[in-house]
Amino acid sequence: MINDFKFIPVVVINDINDTEKTLGGLCEGGLPCAEITFRTPCAADAIKLGKQLFPQMCIGAGTVINLDQCLKALEAGAEFIVSPGLCEEVAVYCVEKGIPYFPGCVTPTEIMKAISLGITTVKFFPAGIYGGLKAMKALAAPFPQIKFVPTGGVDMSNITEYLAFDKIQAIGGSFIMKGDIAENTKKLMEIIK
Repeated sequence: MINDFKFIPVVVINDINDTEKTLGGLCEGGLPCAEITFRTPCAADAIKLGKQLFPQMCIGAGTVINLDQCLKALEAGAEFIVSPGLCEEVAVYCVEKGIPYFPGCVTPTEIMKAISLGITTVKFFPAGIYGGLKAMKALAAPFPQIKFVPTGGVDMSNITEYLAFDKIQAIGGSFIMKGDIAENTKKLMEIIK
């Protein structure tokens, strides 16, 4: 699933009518993947519509902060769940149901908690503020089983440096969502290749 993509676009949809154009731009650019954030009232509807319009896309829910949001996202068709921090009840539910869950973890204590809950891939957010690549390399030593999805502070200028580190599963970000999404995505895919 997200292993197939080296980048997970973080997508904020404020108006349900923007869903087709936004997700269509990602697909046109060669990246059929999106993390639709639960920051807006139409997030669940956008996930549902996205799955109907683009059945080939891997669509997940981001900014999920509790089990209620998680269940709404999954009911709408989300294939993975991302949180800015670690929500234990979401972790337990997702692990039990076999749903990929990427909780935000930036400290050894948070990573140990994630491991104890059966999670081996964590979101490292905000990556730039918490030490970026240097911090993840330091954390990878005591936690060799952990993979990271850094988000925040990664862009076109430093993405190859991040992707060169074998403990990075994928990179999350919203920087390709500004301006021409299809063109930005094409440029990104060229860099990733």
